[in-house]
Formats: sequence, C-alpha cells, structure tokens
Amino acid sequence: MTEFSPLQSEIHKLIRSSGPMPVWRYMELCLMHPEHGYYVSRDPLGREGDFTTAPEVSQMFGELLGLWTASVWKAIGSPPMLRLVELGPGRGTMMADALRAVRVLPPLYQSLHIDLVEINPVLREKQRAMLSGARNISWHDSIDDVPEGPAVILANEYFDVLPIHQVVKRETGWHERVVNLDANGKLVFAASDEPMPRFEVLLPPLVRAAPVGAVFEWRPDTEMMKIATRVRDQDGAALIIDYGHLRSDAGDTFQAIARHSFADPLRNPGQADVTAHVDFQALARAAEDVGARVHGPVTQGEFLKRLGIETRAVTLMGKTTPEVSADISAALKRLTDSGRGGMGSMFKVLAVTEPNLTSVAGLSDEPPAPGDETA
Repeated sequence: MTEFSPLQSEIHKLIRSSGPMPVWRYMELCLMHPEHGYYVSRDPLGREGDFTTAPEVSQMFGELLGLWTASVWKAIGSPPMLRLVELGPGRGTMMADALRAVRVLPPLYQSLHIDLVEINPVLREKQRAMLSGARNISWHDSIDDVPEGPAVILANEYFDVLPIHQVVKRETGWHERVVNLDANGKLVFAASDEPMPRFEVLLPPLVRAAPVGAVFEWRPDTEMMKIATRVRDQDGAALIIDYGHLRSDAGDTFQAIARHSFADPLRNPGQADVTAHVDFQALARAAEDVGARVHGPVTQGEFLKRLGIETRAVTLMGKTTPEVSADISAALKRLTDSGRGGMGSMFKVLAVTEPNLTSVAGLSDEPPAPGDETA
C-alpha cells in the first residue's frame, strides 16, 4: 500500500465538486473504479495478498462443493447439459477442486459447461492457467451474460463486496450515511442533512427499535433476484457462502482488510479490500419474493460436516506424511471451528433452488448418502 492512493485524489475532487458521497458510491469506487479499483487489476488472495478464502485453505472445500453439484444434478433429473457457474472465482482454485471431485461421475463431467463471472483481467489469466485442462469453459463480466440452461451457481465470498447503503438514526429520523471531507481535507463519515422520507416503514421491527446513533445497512435485492429467477425458471440451484448474520439488524459492518489485518476503510481507497457482512435474512426474502425455494441458512461448519469433510480429512491424512496430515487437520479446524481464526460459525451457507426441489445436500437434516466422499 502506498501512503496516498491514486483514487484518493479523484474522490476528493468528486466530493468538492458534487458534495458528500453516499457510502455505496464510495465502496463502488474503491472496488470497481475502472482504473484504480481494488478488484480491477490485482490478485488480492493468499499469503502475499490481503486475505485468504476457504478454497485457498484446503482442497476439501472445493471438492465438497463438487459433490454438492453432483447431488443437485441428480436431483434435477441428470440433464444432458449443466452449466457450472462461479461468481468471483478468485484464482480458479475452488473450481479446479470441484471439477476433480466431479470426475468420479463421468456422465456429469461430460455434461458440464463452466461459466466464470470475473471482471479482473489478472485473475482471469490465473483462472485460465489453473483450469487449462477443463473443457467447455467461458468467461463473462456479469451473470446476465451466462447463456441459458440448467445451472449450479456457486458464490463464495461474492455478496460481501457488493456495495452497501447505510443510514444513521437521528432524533429526526434515518439519514443517509455519507463520506465527506473534514476541515483538514481528510475523508470522514457524516450523515446527510435531511432524513429519508418514510424510511422507517420499510424497516424490520428489530431495526425500527434501534437507538439514536445506530447504523443500518442493506444491499439492493437485484443480484439475488437475478440468481433466484434464473434457477426458478431454468432449473438448478445456487449456493451462497459468505460471512454475515442470520437476521436483519442494525450494526455497522463496513470494514477494510489489507495484508490480512483490519484497516481504516477511509484510508488509501482502492488499495484495501472493503466489505460488509451479508444479511442472509434479506437474501432469503429476496429469493422467496420471486418464487424460488430457500434452503438454510446453516453455518459453514455444519454444512461441511454434513457433506462429510471430517471423513474426507481422515482419508487424505491416511495417504500422506505426518507433517502434511497436521496441515490437513489445521485446515479442517479452520474451515469448521467457531473459535478464534475459525470460519465455521462466522460463515453461513444458503441454497436457492427451483420451487419443486424440496431438499438439498448439507442444508436439510439428512446425513450425506453413503459413498458421497471423494476417493
């Protein structure tokens, strides 16, 4: 990170010319600015980057999502063509692991067309290298560009980077939260002068009762509705895995991550990953509003255990050295545990399907079928 980011001067100019900037617009510029946006021109993943996602922790994560894809394919009648879509596929690690698991079912593997939704040219090249042996693979800028057909859509840590709107409760009502400049020219949070008219009537009761000073944040339902409408009309399922909360509530979760540590989201815009927690109740409501069926959410730890991650870990540990076995055990703990450093309870898993699919693996109470582990 440099001391003064190129995007910072642009944001200063915009605020000086047009006034305070809504939080959603600031977040959008930080991540998606065509020249200086964080996700437009770099590889943010891994030890040398700013954060590590579950697929980078262990191959088991992607393998189990491959098996989950197989279970959906069977449940929808084993169609002769299935689109396996990943939103924000990182380096292609999760897809590579999923495809390795899917190879144990040749009829499914032969039916697959891989569709990767990725705007970052640096990551697209890494995905091409990682998936060089894959057949029938295409890249797209948006889910709108993915051709029609039955699909399994995987979205791991995708929704957390979609821009959020924030409002602050004052005695006079709910005011939009904005980014402004203080007297010294430093970026600061502020609130718009006028309250948002009749905003309170749109809020869940829990949020309505929040005290003065509380922050409420939300994302537009557009992306979730697109995904839900697609699986409703064309068959298949979407799996959303992200960190967030089970019910809509007040709270400020806007944050920045740089070099695997929390950072000030208003400092060096464009040079840190800015995110906010995902409201799973809002996602579920948006999907149900368009007539799709919702399964879950459950915690990531519970989901992976139901899919057989512990059995898979034992299988892998039985084939390797004690040192590698210790790494596998540590990865299992990180993916499923709830304690410090664990992703098991912080991350939630939600599936959205066409209305007639009454249960999906890992999100109903039935244990996985015998043999549902990768060899």
